[in-house]
Amino acid sequence: MSVTEQYLLDTYRAQRLGERLPSAPGTHDWRVVRALRGRRRFRAVLAGRPVRRAGTAGRAGTAGSARGPR
Repeated sequence: MSVTEQYLLDTYRAQRLGERLPSAPGTHDWRVVRALRGRRRFRAVLAGRPVRRAGTAGRAGTAGSARGPR
């Protein structure tokens, strides 16, 4: 059963029983990603490892230096 089919089944069941409708699939994805990233940073601090800033992994030098002037 796909995620969409499960969601439709849960929605139908909730409507029939007068319960609150479930949230749509993917509604809280970014919230979960942020929470996992925060937890990873927290564990790095506890372990004494340096915490990298968001979006800087794998960059060397300044932004745009590899391309040259535009």
